[in-house]
This record gives sequence, structure tokens and C-alpha cells, in this order.
Amino acid sequence: MTATFRFAPSPNGPLHLGHALSALLNLDMARSVNGRVLLRIEDIDTVRCTPDLVSAMLDDLHWIGFDADPPHRRQSEHFADYADALQRLGAMGLIYKAVLTRAEIRHVVAQRDAAGLSWPRDPDGAPLYPGDAALLSEAEVTTRLAQGEPYALRLDMTRALQMAGTPLDWLETGTGPAGESGQVTADPSAWGDVILARKDTPTSYHLSVVVDDARQGITHVVRGHDLFHATSVHRLLQHLLDLPAPVYQHHRLITGPDGRKLSKSAGDTGLRDLREAGWTPADIRARIGL
Repeated sequence: MTATFRFAPSPNGPLHLGHALSALLNLDMARSVNGRVLLRIEDIDTVRCTPDLVSAMLDDLHWIGFDADPPHRRQSEHFADYADALQRLGAMGLIYKAVLTRAEIRHVVAQRDAAGLSWPRDPDGAPLYPGDAALLSEAEVTTRLAQGEPYALRLDMTRALQMAGTPLDWLETGTGPAGESGQVTADPSAWGDVILARKDTPTSYHLSVVVDDARQGITHVVRGHDLFHATSVHRLLQHLLDLPAPVYQHHRLITGPDGRKLSKSAGDTGLRDLREAGWTPADIRARIGL
């Protein structure tokens, strides 16, 4: 089997040095083993991921020397694949419609915290979903849905783990944030009932990434430390959907002067700005330590 890597950016803002590190690491590793490196455009957010941003992203990748092997995959062209995966999970009784708003979730968490009882949070620091029954009766949930209010399709984590029926792990050839390596035990429960889709968005990152990796025949996933813990959810979904598990390698992040990882939303300097300032692709490689 040919080793197949991928770089999967979301074109909702300019690419920065962190993206360059991940893209070029995948390229270098693929070429070192005579493998393939594919490009996936993660544009499930069809409002924020505009054609202009996609075009700019492709231009930046070409400039730094990331020329992926064909074919490219655009998530917005494959919503039917994600709908099929959702249908399969729903047929197993593992999906439910959750109607609590962010404000209602904050209310439940604040009440618990005020009582001195710390609310559980996922590895990213977000409060776990409390369940609709924490605030609403079954009749109220039914009424909200009948009135067309927004909802999220969530994975029933307790049932999913019961159905999995076996401990899950993955092969980590890099190192996690705490030095984890080798066979790493997955802990999907740490994420609670994760969102797999919304009323107006037919998929989520967690669902689409496992479907896409399988569809593209990805054998090696090389990505940043910030996604290390999410691998637990991905391993569970792969198991439930009978999808292959790639080898994972999580790499260091490029950070700013304040120590936080670079972010498009924070307006960190993009690759295009650096190019216009006179940087070369060789300068980019030197800056990110390649």
C-alpha cells in the first residue's frame, strides 16, 4: 500500500506559518517514502469559506512549494458522504437532536460552579453538554423541534462506548502534548456528547475528518498538537463506522511572542503578507525549523 498523507486546511482566512509547517511536513514525509500527499479543502462552512479565500489559499500553498498530488477533495462537494455516515450512526440509535442554546448551557454550568461543583470540561476547555433534560421536559424539547428551532445532532457518548465494547487506541509516531507516544489509549468520554452536525450544517469536523480520511485512503495523519486529544473521538467514530485507522503523528505548533499558537481568527501575520514583505519560500522553511 502506498503511504498517503494529506494537508487539510479550512479556507476561512489567510494561511500562516503554522499552516506552512503542517503542509511542508506532510510533503517532506510523503516524498521521503515515495508516497503521496493529498490536499483536502475543509469548506463545510460555505458562508465563511469564500471562493476568493480558496483561491488565495491555493496560491499561498503553491508559493511555499506545496504541490499536492491529485485529486483534491472539497468537503462542500461531498455532503452526501457525511449524510450517509450520520444515517448509519442514527440507525444504531447513537444520534439525538439537542436543542439547548449556548446561553442555556452557560446557565447550567454557572449554577453548578456557583454551588462549588466544578462542571466537567472537554480537553479544549469547553463545558460538556449537560443534556436537554437538565433544563427541559420531553414535551418542551418536542415543542421546540416542532417549531423549527435550531438543534445540533449529537453523539450519545455513553451508548456509543457501550456499542464499541472494547478499549480503543492509536499508533502515535510523534509525541503528544505530554510526551505521549507509541500505542496511545483513546478516551472519547472526555469529550462528552460531541456535535456531529447541525440543523443548518450537514456535518462537523469530527465526522467529516474520519469519512474523508477513509475516502481518500489516508494512511498517515500528520497534524498539530492541538488536535491530539480529538483523535480519541476520531478513533471511536472509525470503529463505529468500520473505517480504517491511520497512523497518527502530532507535531509541535508555531507560537507567537505571547506563547499562544498562531490563529487566523486572531489576525496573525499571513503567508501572503510575509511574501509581500520580501520573504522567500526558503525563509519560510528556515523560520518554521525545516
